[in-house]
Amino acid sequence: MADSLQQLGEYAVRQHPAAIGSMMIAHKELTLHVAREEIVTVMTFLRDDPRCRFEILIDICGVDRPARTNRFDVVYHLLSPRLNQRIRVKLETDETTPVASVVGLFSVANWFEREAYDMFGILFSGHPDLRRLLTDYGFQGYPLRKDFPLTGYVEVRYDDEQKRVVYEPVELKQEFRSFDFESPWEGPQYVLPGDEKASGGSTGGKA
Repeated sequence: MADSLQQLGEYAVRQHPAAIGSMMIAHKELTLHVAREEIVTVMTFLRDDPRCRFEILIDICGVDRPARTNRFDVVYHLLSPRLNQRIRVKLETDETTPVASVVGLFSVANWFEREAYDMFGILFSGHPDLRRLLTDYGFQGYPLRKDFPLTGYVEVRYDDEQKRVVYEPVELKQEFRSFDFESPWEGPQYVLPGDEKASGGSTGGKA
């Protein structure tokens, strides 16, 4: 299997040396690193070339790496039922530069690209209907970015007086606390064995 993947990767690089920057095999899986501007060319080649025949697009997902200038990886997973092989294609992009849509090659990419846009804010040029898919109308931000707060920005509840759903800023019911599980705040009034921090170094309980 490793030899066939190596041969496939080398063949792809030879066919499109300017588009495919590098290849890697890890955990018995082949990954091609592709220039952002060449994604449609490479995906067309992988689908149509008789040595590839990757005719099924399994998934498109995003990865957020905020420390990089191109903070996003866009990852495509393809399957070739005829040759019984899988391949991963990766490219990098930023928050403002769109990636060419592959909906024209794989119709299933429609919702995959919408999900990546909704969750990460990754833009896809040429998409027929690039709008949010999983979040609510008017949602602000992108939930799977690493700088998005775990609590979100707004909370939703049903107001019985107004007889409608209302959106309000998130209000935490208590402030963040740094728990020290070796010194519980509430519990027995005697010193627990080994709990020197709670007792201030004293030993023994009530006289």
